[in-house]
Amino acid sequence: MTVIRFTNKLATEYQRLYDTCEIRPERFGTIDKIIDSLIKNQKRYESITAALGIPWYFIAAIHNLESSRRFTRHLHNGDPLTARTRHVPAGRPRKGRPPFTWEESAIDALKFKNLHRIKNWELPRLLYEMERYNGWGYRSYHPEVLSPYLWSFSNHYTRGKYVADGRWSNTAISRQCGGGSLLRRLAERQIIDVETKKKLKTPYLRHSNRKLKRADDLQRFLNTFPEIVLRVDSVPGNKTSDAVKKVLGSYLEGDTRSRKSRKRKRN
Repeated sequence: MTVIRFTNKLATEYQRLYDTCEIRPERFGTIDKIIDSLIKNQKRYESITAALGIPWYFIAAIHNLESSRRFTRHLHNGDPLTARTRHVPAGRPRKGRPPFTWEESAIDALKFKNLHRIKNWELPRLLYEMERYNGWGYRSYHPEVLSPYLWSFSNHYTRGKYVADGRWSNTAISRQCGGGSLLRRLAERQIIDVETKKKLKTPYLRHSNRKLKRADDLQRFLNTFPEIVLRVDSVPGNKTSDAVKKVLGSYLEGDTRSRKSRKRKRN
């Protein structure tokens, strides 16, 4: 079995891929529906977080990938909860008798991968553990294709996938939303705040609620810095202005909030 260690080099790669991740425009409707569904069941995911210390959104992303958010399926691999798992890993959970509750199965699946032992859930480690959950087949045998388990629905993935255990297709396209893409969109919608590291400068651009030339470059630029997660839509509106203020201490030129702030100071 291939084992790939978590290193600084790998952490840098995951951070770069997340920073440059852009959801494909035609996928926004689908991914937002998935997110809305996950949020409805956030408390169930958080119950596992309380037990194991694993972020709820990591559990939610795995649940979407392994069993299409169905609470009648094992988190290990999507097999029915009415029996122990039949596919890899087979025979789980070993303790207890079927039918299992979703929570019983989820705790077993996450502990089986030793995820409850991880203390640092910064973004690169989170993406590493997500890829490890699925296996290292892409990275080991098809490094020309970034794992769709992470990046499907984004600019980082086009085609190529395992259509069954050990069966590769160059032309098959994943129809699932990648976990990294899902995290990116959760952050863009300001539902989660993933931990990142780094520091910044920014080009000049005026605040606007319409698309402006170079605004997408500014947004991509801001996205490479700590705790900044913007949708790249070419509109330098309030969210982009908020990001600039977070980094530089002042809003974009033309943002009325900056004038109100200066007026308060004068008074």
